[in-house]
Amino acid sequence: MDKEAGKKQAALEAVKYVERGMTLGLGTGSTAARFVEALAPLIAAGYALRGVPTSEATRRQAAVIGVEIIEPDETTVIDLAVDGTDEADPNLNLIKGGGAALLREKIVASAAKTFIVIADKSKRVAALGAFPLPVEIEPFGWALTVQAMRDTIAAAGLDASKLELRHREGAAVKSDGGHLIIDCALSRIEDPASLDTALKAIPGVIETGLFCGVADMVIYGDETGVSIDKP
Repeated sequence: MDKEAGKKQAALEAVKYVERGMTLGLGTGSTAARFVEALAPLIAAGYALRGVPTSEATRRQAAVIGVEIIEPDETTVIDLAVDGTDEADPNLNLIKGGGAALLREKIVASAAKTFIVIADKSKRVAALGAFPLPVEIEPFGWALTVQAMRDTIAAAGLDASKLELRHREGAAVKSDGGHLIIDCALSRIEDPASLDTALKAIPGVIETGLFCGVADMVIYGDETGVSIDKP
């Protein structure tokens, strides 16, 4: 399967839900970047779109094509958020965070009136877990937090032996908010909502990459077109 073609097809389908004057939540990663690219003709047509980006990379990309970047306040209404995913199951539960922006992504997705997920069809799975679950944690005392995560994961009946601090080029990866990312290779997560709740109860855990009950729609693309999953 041509994954890049699938990303593009899904992004073009999602653009059909964009209306003039909308405030958009803009996700992070290669698939979300396809959606931002697809907004360019709408900007040229005078759609006057505003954006709340979930990463500095997305902020720069959206600003270049003419999206008005805003800092949300208590009165901000995000009409539509669009983002990619690392995995999605048939119940629209997601694993996100491969781009280390999961906290900001969840803030924006949860605040949006509608949250659309776009992905190539390889991201649809029977159960979450083959993609390592990212967990965003506070740097202070991070090893203590990881040990508490191991205990919680083991108590859930999952393999707690494969938790790793994410590194790139010899240095720990940090989110735009300055937090560390722990990748948890769990193989198969039978009850993602319960695991999400349990992990977030640990002091030091900022957020998990489990998005449960958040997505309104997942658009999957391949070379021939799209398919759509809804609750």
